[in-house]
Amino acid sequence: MLSKILVAVDQSTASQQAFETALKLAKALGAHLTLVHVLDVFDPVSPERPTIPVNSYGMGLDDTLRKNYDRQWTEFVDHYASLLKQKQENAEAIGVTADYVHPYGLPGPTICKVAETTQSDLIIVGSHGRSGLKELILGSVSNYIMHHAPCSIMVIHPNGRHAHVSLEENSAISATALS
Repeated sequence: MLSKILVAVDQSTASQQAFETALKLAKALGAHLTLVHVLDVFDPVSPERPTIPVNSYGMGLDDTLRKNYDRQWTEFVDHYASLLKQKQENAEAIGVTADYVHPYGLPGPTICKVAETTQSDLIIVGSHGRSGLKELILGSVSNYIMHHAPCSIMVIHPNGRHAHVSLEENSAISATALS
């Protein structure tokens, strides 16, 4: 039986669709929901780390750059903590028990580790729809998870690119598969 569902959260449309799917499925099954956002310093939306010239004589400037980066990083972390808390409250408002974590690391391996640690039965993740060179350069979190997860995976594709099974059909499929 699916009693623990983990859903990866960021600010993409696919992530929002994944959250909504996870919420409906958790409600239908009476499952616990764990929300996760991985804090990745290499994420294109994270604050850009300052580069300090090798021959830098301006120690004050270096310190200012570091402090500015630290402030931006703190705001970045706080923003995602707030987003996760809001989604947790949304889940609890409809009767779904939920918690959240926002560990540091590379998203794919970290999500798999959280799923293992929380003994999740299912990971729901949105796909950004990357392919070709973009996937090669930026990577594909959903692809990594599909090949390394300790449990079942549900990948939500953006904008309904692929045929979707309705929640009622999905619940019936899940119930049949679990019987």
